[in-house]
Amino acid sequence: MSKKWEPEGPEDIAEILDAVSSRIPLLIKGVMDAFFSPEAATNIAKSVAKFRKTLIEGEIPEDEAMQMTREYMRTLTDWKGMMSEMRSHRED
Repeated sequence: MSKKWEPEGPEDIAEILDAVSSRIPLLIKGVMDAFFSPEAATNIAKSVAKFRKTLIEGEIPEDEAMQMTREYMRTLTDWKGMMSEMRSHRED
């Protein structure tokens, strides 16, 4: 078995907190840039357009295709819902 590391004192804890506090903002910025950049918005728009086009080509009626497309777009952009769902799964 591997030995579990434990901090030996306040200096170790301070070092860990310094490392974490400098890395977490970069991680958050990277995630935000990946999802909310102009490139990401363009990719989402293309995905939604392709989805709708596929429905229409599959002879789904226009009103149903539009409703399904709206729902699809909601699933791509509902970050609050996704986070809530992730939290509820973690608590199970």
